[in-house]
Amino acid sequence: MAERALVIAGKLIQDHEYIYPYYRLQEEGYEVDVAVRGKETVLGSIGVKVIPTKDIPELRVADYEVLVLPGGAKAMEYMRQDQEILDFIRAFHESGRVIGSICHAAQLLISARLVKGRKLSGYYSIKDDINNAGATYVDAPFVTDGRIVSSPHYKHLGPWMKELFAEIKRHKK
Repeated sequence: MAERALVIAGKLIQDHEYIYPYYRLQEEGYEVDVAVRGKETVLGSIGVKVIPTKDIPELRVADYEVLVLPGGAKAMEYMRQDQEILDFIRAFHESGRVIGSICHAAQLLISARLVKGRKLSGYYSIKDDINNAGATYVDAPFVTDGRIVSSPHYKHLGPWMKELFAEIKRHKK
């Protein structure tokens, strides 16, 4: 049975931050589910169609080895208000699994209350949000702290994915 990965998405996510991890995970042999509230097909910020395989209430932490959170400022405005998404992210982290966060997705980690005392990267415009939530903002292609691998921008997707896979190997259950 293939290992499984989950990408949680929403309207207006950042397209590159969805597409690249989706296919890289498949390339590494993962079966990838995509969850969107209402199992609604949505468009990314530049028009990529995101076709979900799961609705948020269907998600079970035990079904996945890794969680990927693409960014997108507009998407986060809505997704971070969804308590069920935040509860899932928190439970996923508490289970000892690895989370990959890109760009504005750091806001989901903030709202899920997972950043205090950690080093974290995210888009430069949310540096104050990260620091005010009790984390230390780091401007680097990727930052790994407490099974969370974060990146500030899609231009760093290659090194970020390489580190995400390395972190998964380090924490294999």
